[in-house]
Amino acid sequence: MDAGGFWFVMSLGSVGLVLCLVLVLNHYLPLVLKLGPHLPRGSFGWPLLGETLAFLKPHPSNSIGAFLQDHCSRYGKVFKSHLFFSPTVVSCDQELNYFILQNEDKLFQCSYPKPIHGILGEISMLVAVGDIHKRLRNVALSLVTTIKSKPEFLSDIEKIAIQILESWRGRNQVLFCEEARKFTFNVIVKQVLGLTPDEPQTAEILQDFLTFMKGLISLPLYIPGTPYARAVQARRRICCTVKAIIEERRRDASGKFNKRSDFLEILLGVDSLSQDEKVSFVLDSLLGGYETTSVLMAMVVHFLAQSPTALAHLKLEHQNIKKMKKEGELLNWEDYKKMVFTQNVITEALRYGNVVKFVHRKALKDVKFRDYVIPSGWKVLPVLSAVHLDPSLHADALQFYPWRWESQDQTCKKFIPFGGGTRCCPGSELAKVEVAFFLHHLVQKFRWRTEDGDQPLAHPYVEFQKGLVLKVEPCTL
Repeated sequence: MDAGGFWFVMSLGSVGLVLCLVLVLNHYLPLVLKLGPHLPRGSFGWPLLGETLAFLKPHPSNSIGAFLQDHCSRYGKVFKSHLFFSPTVVSCDQELNYFILQNEDKLFQCSYPKPIHGILGEISMLVAVGDIHKRLRNVALSLVTTIKSKPEFLSDIEKIAIQILESWRGRNQVLFCEEARKFTFNVIVKQVLGLTPDEPQTAEILQDFLTFMKGLISLPLYIPGTPYARAVQARRRICCTVKAIIEERRRDASGKFNKRSDFLEILLGVDSLSQDEKVSFVLDSLLGGYETTSVLMAMVVHFLAQSPTALAHLKLEHQNIKKMKKEGELLNWEDYKKMVFTQNVITEALRYGNVVKFVHRKALKDVKFRDYVIPSGWKVLPVLSAVHLDPSLHADALQFYPWRWESQDQTCKKFIPFGGGTRCCPGSELAKVEVAFFLHHLVQKFRWRTEDGDQPLAHPYVEFQKGLVLKVEPCTL
C-alpha cells in the first residue's frame, strides 16, 4: 500500500472511531450529567442500542408486552430507558400521558426518529412541528368537515363495501387483512384523488404504497435494494403521480374534472399551501385512511369472532336499521347515528386492540411532574396501550366488553386511541364511519370463523400473524 492509500485508510478509521465515540457518549453522558434524585428510575441497557430491541419485541396488541410488564413492576409506571438512540422517559401513567399530549409545543414537541422523516418527508403533517403543523392541521380539519358534508362521501363508502363483499360469493375462505386494505384503499383513493379501482393510476399508487408501508417498519439503511431505500423511492413515485394528476386538472380545458368533489379538488383551492405541501398532504391522507382504518377493521372482525354475544347484538342492531330502509336505499348520517352498539364495538376494539401503541415526543425544557423531572432534550414515550389495558382504570381491562361504553365516557383521559391535544387525528370520525358501514353489510351477509393462533401483534405497528384468515359462509334468510 502506498502512503496515500495508507493515510486514506487511517482517515476512514479515524472517522469511524469518532462516530463510535459520539454514539457511546450519547448513550452514557445523560447518565453522568442528568443523574439526580428526581429522574425516574430505570436502566439504559446496551451501549448504542439501549433497550430498543426488547421494547420493540412483538407481542399481542391486547397486552402491554413483557418489556413494559417487567419495567413497570421494577420501576413503576414512569421510568427511564434508552430507546431509538436517545435517552428516554417512558410513561405508562394516565395523568402524565394526558399532560404530555396537552402540552404540545409548550413543554413537549413531536419528535419521531430521523429515518421516519426520510420516508414521510419533512413537511408531512405527521412529523411537522410548531406553526407549520398548526397550519396543516387547520387545513385538514376544514377539508374533513367539507368532505363529511358531501352526500357522495357516504354513498361511495357503502358501494365499495358492497362491491368487496360481493367478491366473496362462492369463496369459503378470505384473507381479511388483504380485503380490508383493499376496501380502505379504494375508499381513500376515491375520496382523495377521485380515482376508481379500475383506473391504471390506482393500481400504480397501490403498488408503490405497499412498498412504502413495508419501509416504515424496516431498518433505516439507505442502501439500494433495502426495504427502507425502496420505500423512499416509492414515496417519490407517489409524489410524481399526484403531481401529474394535479397538473392534469389544472390544464383541463374541457371541464371534465369540474364535477369532481374529492379531497384534491378542494385542496387545490387552498392558497395557503405550496404544491409540495399539497402533495405531502395527499400522501398523509392516504396513509391515515389506508393502514390504520384497515387494522381497526381487522381487529373488530377478529374480536367479534371471539365474542358471539356481542356479534349477535350487533347483527340485531343492523337488521333493525335495514328494516327501516326501502329496498336498495343507501345508508345516511341518521342511520349512522342509530348504530349505537356498533360505535361501542369500534371503541372497545380501539381500547382493547390498540391500533397505536405509543407516540414520540421530546421535552423542550426541564419538566417537573409530580416527583419526577424530565430533562430537556430527552425523548418521551407516552404508551397509550398501557393506559387502555390498566385494570385500575378499566374494569376487566383484559376482556373485550363493548357494553362498558354504555356508561363509560369515550372522551375521558383514560381513553386516547387517536392521540390527544393538537395532534388528535382529524380523520378519526371518517374511519369509524367506514368500519360501521362495512359491518352493516358484513354481519347480514356472512358468518365467519377465525383460525386459532391468528392474533393481532404489535411490533410496533399492529398486524396479524397470518393475515387474519376467515372461514366464511353466506347467511341464509
